[in-house]
Amino acid sequence: MKTLKGPGLFLGQFADDKAPFNSLGAIAKWCADNGFAAIQLPMWDGRFIDLAKAADSKDYADELNGVAKENGVVICDTASHIQGQLCAVHPAYDVWMDGLCPPEVRGNRNARQEWAIDQLKKCAKASQNMGLTEHATFSGALAWPFWYPFPQRDESLINEAFDELARIWGPVLDYYEDCGVDLCFELHPTEDLYDGVTYEMFLERVKNHNRCRLNYDASHFVKQGLDYLQFIDFYHERIRMHHVKDSEFNPTGKQGFLSGYQPWLKRAARDRSLGDGQTDFGAIFSKLTEYGFEGWNVYEWEDCIEHPEDAAPKGAQFIRDHIRRVTDKTFDDFAGGKGDTSGARAILGLE
Repeated sequence: MKTLKGPGLFLGQFADDKAPFNSLGAIAKWCADNGFAAIQLPMWDGRFIDLAKAADSKDYADELNGVAKENGVVICDTASHIQGQLCAVHPAYDVWMDGLCPPEVRGNRNARQEWAIDQLKKCAKASQNMGLTEHATFSGALAWPFWYPFPQRDESLINEAFDELARIWGPVLDYYEDCGVDLCFELHPTEDLYDGVTYEMFLERVKNHNRCRLNYDASHFVKQGLDYLQFIDFYHERIRMHHVKDSEFNPTGKQGFLSGYQPWLKRAARDRSLGDGQTDFGAIFSKLTEYGFEGWNVYEWEDCIEHPEDAAPKGAQFIRDHIRRVTDKTFDDFAGGKGDTSGARAILGLE
């Protein structure tokens, strides 16, 4: 066992045009001042990183690490949820998803996908240049509009969707292998990879690729009614990243986990600040420790009530309080009795 690492903070929800949230140095210092030891970079945000430059220049990548270190934190890993989402888009979402990509590729599905895949490869190279070994992303979605179908669907529809996902992501995974970086899919409703079964469907198609890993986020499982603790038992060997995010599920006679198209505040299934939801983080951190999780425990703030600037320092302390220094002792050492087996047969009554 190893003592877990943390707390880190995912910067995606904190980026802003106002200081101190508008530059890497300023937000790194703010994170350090609020109790964080590490930061996770959103690779789509030019306020913190020039992705193309980081992919091309080891010197620039070293500068990024230096800026973080000078301000009291380390860059622990990176994320490309937006770019990953755009690698596979069902036509029903074309107009919506065009808002996430550069103007020059909008309205052109093929160009948008090529841009997104190139972005994923740049993320791998930039991570390698920064000396990082994990990267989080989304799978995108081709089959999601058909997850709860009526009328009945032909199963070839789902098979073809996952076959296509494998065709898209296979070469990307190979590139990550070349760069020595794990590609960690965050399982999330509205993505085709949203639970253990869909992950296994994909994993089989990419031939159990060595770099096809997981970013574990229990909040997406609480809201689905999935056993998020047993998930760790099933997939701990694939878990390389951890988003620490709380959530709650409070079904009523009017709504369940689908939540009736309501805004976040009125949903039965919603995300909360750490400690305000229903997630058993004591059990999660214990299991991750037991299984030797080596990644960082990174707070991803999402809450419909509390302001992020208030939630962040409490979240840092929450994670710190849940990290247990692993023991180098056995609790019954005081009783002795180890090492002498010469009388074993006598003790067993066999002589």
